[in-house]
Amino acid sequence: MTLTDKLVAQRIYLFLAALFITSLVVSNLIFQKFFYWYPLDIEIFGTKLFEISVGILPYPITFLITDLISEIYGKKKANQVVFAGIFASAFSLLIIYTANAVPATEWSPVQNDLFSKVFGSTAVAVFASMMAYLIAQFIDIQIYHFWKRLTKGKHLWIRNNFSTFLSQFVDTFTVLFLLCSFEKISWDLFPGLLIAGFIFKIIIAIIDTPFLYLTVYLFRKRFNLKVNEEIELI
Repeated sequence: MTLTDKLVAQRIYLFLAALFITSLVVSNLIFQKFFYWYPLDIEIFGTKLFEISVGILPYPITFLITDLISEIYGKKKANQVVFAGIFASAFSLLIIYTANAVPATEWSPVQNDLFSKVFGSTAVAVFASMMAYLIAQFIDIQIYHFWKRLTKGKHLWIRNNFSTFLSQFVDTFTVLFLLCSFEKISWDLFPGLLIAGFIFKIIIAIIDTPFLYLTVYLFRKRFNLKVNEEIELI
């Protein structure tokens, strides 16, 4: 691979990392709004099955990106993005705390009580998300590379889906467990939200598989990569 190719690959990696971090941070900020993602009125355990947080919308993108980085750039670069995401989440929490502590002026469109109501639970959300995220991403990357070694770089759909299914369940369970433990969500809602969130993530994981195949194909064609070959960045 030429120096020019490595520079292009580096820029693409930075773009993927930026998209990953943005999706993670935004999911922590918007999680308090819930919506129905399917028109059927189905209940399970006394909770509407398809009632989930909007924070779940950008979150599956993070797993797609880590799978892509794992496939093209390797395990080390995938782990680097994960830790960068943790730093970004912690830093965003510090900014929110500071903004919440500063008193609003009388003419401020957003007063202290409204700001606190919207962002007051962010600390708990970020903590819960970070714990769930660390565990789930570690599982995702480990399982992904286990299947990659086992299949010798073939059968991309196996490692993409098998790693995501388990890691997304762990992520959904952990974040809901912590939010319920901190009394931000009622325990009565736990079973329904767990099932709804997991089903949603499974559907997204299946849908994103063709996109992963296409992106990996374009990478291999652009950089002349063989099956199971990874790009070593500068």
